[in-house]
Amino acid sequence: MLYYAAHMDEEGADPVSAYTNPALRGYVEEWKDRPGDSGFVAVTADGRAVGAAWLRVIPNNPLYQFVEPGTPELAIAVMPEFLGGGVGTLLLRQLLLVAREVHRAVVLSVRASNPARRLYERLGFVAVASITNRVGTLSYVMRADLPYP
Repeated sequence: MLYYAAHMDEEGADPVSAYTNPALRGYVEEWKDRPGDSGFVAVTADGRAVGAAWLRVIPNNPLYQFVEPGTPELAIAVMPEFLGGGVGTLLLRQLLLVAREVHRAVVLSVRASNPARRLYERLGFVAVASITNRVGTLSYVMRADLPYP
């Protein structure tokens, strides 16, 4: 799911590279040992994972230049063949319900061209900054204060 959450599929990257990319380690390593981590996996009736959403407080997170340190970052992915079917909405709603028990806010980064941005806005996220990466891709840092609407 990290591969899809990082949009590595759009770049034609090898799925295994998600595990070896140092910039992505903070999203998955030491999962069991970190207080405040939470996440959900959506599975089909036959047990196939089709989506995941998770929160992590990532030390030295680059988003902290725009939001308070210690605010957890949200990552979410839905398998391409399940996009648009409500999986992401269900995952995100459940994660935000759990998050408000522990956190005051949640942040994420989303590409300006990503249709999921509308989902985030519907669930209370607002853009607090914009970032253009080294290849010119515009993204937004979005924040939801909890409890969400």
